[in-house]
Amino acid sequence: MTSLLSRRKIWKNHTMANEAKPCPCDIGDRMEYGGLGQEVQIDHIRAYVVKPITASDKAIIVIQDIYGWQLPNTRYMADMLATNGYIAVCPDFYVGKDPWSPSNDWSKFQEWLEDKKPTSITKEVDAVLKYLKEECGAKHIGSVGFCWGGVATHYLALQYPDIKAGVSVYGIIREQEDRFDLKSPTLFIFGEKDVVIPLDQVNALEGKLKEICKVDYQVKIFPGQTHGFVHRKREDINPTDKSSIQEARRDLLNWFNKYM
Repeated sequence: MTSLLSRRKIWKNHTMANEAKPCPCDIGDRMEYGGLGQEVQIDHIRAYVVKPITASDKAIIVIQDIYGWQLPNTRYMADMLATNGYIAVCPDFYVGKDPWSPSNDWSKFQEWLEDKKPTSITKEVDAVLKYLKEECGAKHIGSVGFCWGGVATHYLALQYPDIKAGVSVYGIIREQEDRFDLKSPTLFIFGEKDVVIPLDQVNALEGKLKEICKVDYQVKIFPGQTHGFVHRKREDINPTDKSSIQEARRDLLNWFNKYM
């Protein structure tokens, strides 16, 4: 097995190869983590599914960042939800298309994104909701997403009243005018030093939610933190970030516990 140090070197070399225009989401650590769940076929997509030890009728859709549904960090978050009593499913919302790679040219990102819009996932979400209800017995369903998945979670909160709660982690819809009338309680988590989502956009979101939103919501900014801190930094090797990482994870669990 490749050592963690070797993986870091590979990760660093990928980043250095693209120094001229690096991906701003290429922050944090990829875990060496295998996962507790299994991969299944849900209609036309693959998905990672993990269930709690005791039976549960509560489920969370875990939505990937730009590095795809197989990123170990995201599966770690799904497993964390399962250990806290939730069925967790992380579907391949790219439907077999290649995820972003740190060795890609960042100037080509919009071109890569063109057929992977986080607001164009209705077919996949419908299939996952059907699976959770019919195959897993889920009666209460929430969603959490990171980066690309945070945008998708924001979208689901606008479109799916069946989804009882959402946690959008460093993700925000920016191109739609009608993006503030949430249908389900939503927690937004951001890092103060996130270059992908600067604070003026976060403040604008909060201001509009205060004006328009009729359901419960919270916008929380973590001082000193960057994009990716909740699921891309490991508390055991980033001691200065440990308290923020753990607090954010408690926040998302508490949000689901409250509304589901």
